Amino acid sequence: MRAARPPIVVVLFLALAATAAFAQAGTRLVIEGERRHAFTVEVAATDETRQVGLMFRKSLAADAGMLFDYQTPQPVAMWMKNTLIPLDMLFIGADSRISRIAERTVPHSLATIDSGGPVRAVLELNAGTAARLGIKVGDLVRHAAFKNLTP
Repeated sequence: MRAARPPIVVVLFLALAATAAFAQAGTRLVIEGERRHAFTVEVAATDETRQVGLMFRKSLAADAGMLFDYQTPQPVAMWMKNTLIPLDMLFIGADSRISRIAERTVPHSLATIDSGGPVRAVLELNAGTAARLGIKVGDLVRHAAFKNLTP
């Protein structure tokens, strides 16, 4: 007797789950501006994990996010294809400061969201988080990837 093949949807889901597993989960990130805000973030530091990002996820905890770490500053363009939840995208320069914020991006949109210049990383948070917490351009982002996280 031959084992039945799993449906293609199951195979695709398992492939995406395996790719997402390569993202570094549960690291601490702090944004310092007028106030200090801590988040638990997954780090997407490879081409594979950056390509998947938060696609296909149905929710994101209020104090969670994903940090796309490019290691070296470069222009970055993102989109929301296959992303189910609206997001705020915080573009982070080589100086670990927020250089641009794209607020309330639209799920499934193919519109390009541009960094506006070279950035070291992009932090994705739930839509409205930047406004709700008063996070602004110029705020400092602390994370182990930037070697500037203090205990």
